[in-house]
Amino acid sequence: MEYDVVIIGGGPAGLAAGIRLKQQAAKEDKEINVVVIEKGGEIGAHTLSGACIEVGPLEELFPDWKAQGAPLNQPALHDQMKYLTKNYALPMPHPPQMSNKGNYIVSLSNVVKWLGEKAEELGVDIFPGTAASEIIYADDGSVRGIATNDAGVSKEFKQKASYTPGIELHGKVTLFAEGCHGSLTKGLINKLKLRKEGQFQTYGLGIKEVWEVDPEKHSPGDIVHTMGYPLDYKTYGGGFIYHMEDNKVSLGLVVGLDYQNPYLSPYKEFQRFKAHPFVTNLLKGGRVLSYGARALTEGGVQSLPKLFFPGGALIGDTAGFIKGTHNAMKSGILAADSAYKAIVSDGLGESAPIVLSDYEEAVNNTIRKELYEVRNVRPSFHTPLGIWGGMMWSGLDTMFLKGRVPFTFQHPHPDHAMMQPAAMHKPIDYPKPDNEITFDILTSVSRTGTNHAEDQPVHLRLKDQTVEIRENLPVYAGPEQRFCPAGVYEYVDDEANPGKKRFQINSQNCIHCKTCDIKDPAQNIDWTVPEGGGGPQYVDT
Repeated sequence: MEYDVVIIGGGPAGLAAGIRLKQQAAKEDKEINVVVIEKGGEIGAHTLSGACIEVGPLEELFPDWKAQGAPLNQPALHDQMKYLTKNYALPMPHPPQMSNKGNYIVSLSNVVKWLGEKAEELGVDIFPGTAASEIIYADDGSVRGIATNDAGVSKEFKQKASYTPGIELHGKVTLFAEGCHGSLTKGLINKLKLRKEGQFQTYGLGIKEVWEVDPEKHSPGDIVHTMGYPLDYKTYGGGFIYHMEDNKVSLGLVVGLDYQNPYLSPYKEFQRFKAHPFVTNLLKGGRVLSYGARALTEGGVQSLPKLFFPGGALIGDTAGFIKGTHNAMKSGILAADSAYKAIVSDGLGESAPIVLSDYEEAVNNTIRKELYEVRNVRPSFHTPLGIWGGMMWSGLDTMFLKGRVPFTFQHPHPDHAMMQPAAMHKPIDYPKPDNEITFDILTSVSRTGTNHAEDQPVHLRLKDQTVEIRENLPVYAGPEQRFCPAGVYEYVDDEANPGKKRFQINSQNCIHCKTCDIKDPAQNIDWTVPEGGGGPQYVDT
């Protein structure tokens, strides 16, 4: 199938790009054919964020978004920062960059659903439940488009009666908007050498729940960010509590995936966060509505790859634009403007691949400036002082220096290389769940709506079938069973070899967070797309 623009990923960046392209064409009474490929069963099904969003890029697309019914219903009214000890919540100075005045507390999955409806109204072709599994390259090495994966294939990679072959989608421009650590993008970056030697991305894992709380405890528009407990001083991370509309509260914990202790479980740290008296007092008497988790890009400007290549560009979290949904949407708008100019205004793409160099120039004049100002905050936590040094530098930098220093801190190592052998640490004694505030991992996974067809190839591929048992279990005490927030990985007794363990992958539990691909110290797990439509079915996330 031939299109002018093929967009991989129906999140904020991909949909913003599709909408902008169609709006530009309508304004000039021109034609441009645009398709969005989304692996989730429906638009918004795989979208999860805090979320508190700036509305600037949304207003660029829809100045009358309120009149059009965009689901932004709760303005952010009050910001707080708290430092948590084991039993207390102490007030902290609030960095000006974290002020949410004028922003809205939202369910990003609902916002994305709305954007999807608007994109379709404008004439964007949207194919949900369709997983892009391969990049199509032209003979000259430029990107020509993508191929979707075959459906109806058994675990043994044999065709079932329901077999449907994948299709190729070709475009003059292909925009990759896969989200954090995209399965196609990671290979694209390596193949086309879009990162400088020694440059890498660093990540966090965000775990969240949405609760309905006692109306007397609900404070619509309140935003609380926390540092400290339950994480130790060497582990970067923090919590958030956002009071949405209708007595709903979105709360979660972000753990930097550069943590060192292989015994650390981000999921169980989140349970300890909820068990803190400050959080428990809010949740008592309420009920959980949904759960989810996903990896986040945190590397900042130091980790940005080259954003364009012959035949396409990277946008949104795929490119590594931290600091919010607004930057993801803005990147989609900028890429769309560049693609529209090349295809429609300049008539390019027929005889030679399109190169969107002006897209990166536009990013440098907008998004990059915002990221540059805070470039030293995240890496400042990598000193012997841990979070104490990071907080001191971050307070000085965000409140006074504003990034105006003649140096840039660097991230020390990729996240997987930061994990230390288990012999250097003691196991962490996590409390058992109380099934009122805290829960076991499979109970939480049941709240994600996750589903995968059972008889299909396992999408979590091991490059070497022996590495987990040979290296990760003896050296790192089997960290996969702790860093995964969905109970996908287990070391179980090997019935065929009494007294030994085997590595088990429960791929049907996978909520597509990508943590395993990032944090595995052996880099042996390759996250690939399952059949389209599989994975979580998030609600109000």
